[in-house]
Amino acid sequence: MKRAALLLLLLTAGAAHAQMYKWKDEKGVTHFTATPPPASAKKAEVKNYGSGGTGSVELPSELAEVVRARPVVLYTTAQCGPCDQARQLLITRGIPYREKTVATPDDHDALRKAGSNGELPMLLVGRTRQLGFEAATWDGVLSEAGYPPTRMLPAGYSNPAPTPAAPPRPPSPEDTARAKADAAKAAAAAEKARRDRETPQNAPENFRF
Repeated sequence: MKRAALLLLLLTAGAAHAQMYKWKDEKGVTHFTATPPPASAKKAEVKNYGSGGTGSVELPSELAEVVRARPVVLYTTAQCGPCDQARQLLITRGIPYREKTVATPDDHDALRKAGSNGELPMLLVGRTRQLGFEAATWDGVLSEAGYPPTRMLPAGYSNPAPTPAAPPRPPSPEDTARAKADAAKAAAAAEKARRDRETPQNAPENFRF
């Protein structure tokens, strides 16, 4: 029961499309996680959940094992021809991947921390990093990691929706206080407008119902 509840929480807390990992630890306990399992995991499966989280597509065991050991992450930005070509290569070859978009200063900081000098696209295959797009080089990196040369994805599979390279910052205390003050001001204005509508036009001064 607890395990089912955990799986439901992981599914509903994620994006509309998400990859879920089902694996067993050394004690035989089954885990459901949104991140790849440790290398010591005995049996691992990768499931892709579509919008609404109602259905799942399980990867073939051969492909699931490679995804578990050497997950693929693609860093891209808008209006970037090489980024579009890189994405298309992964889709055509049938590589399960997560895409991180770079748009804000925080995203660029995250990109640098991931190992880029600012060049995009950037491909991460496990611990291997490739900057800039060159089809033959990327194919070689993927093949060396153990990904199949031809598409093995089952029908109905779709990769998770792109997410920002850096998670959104939580609002500062000043922003929170300002938002509360604005909300209180708007509520007061709405209440005054309501009272003005309910008060007769010829009512005496200080008249109240």
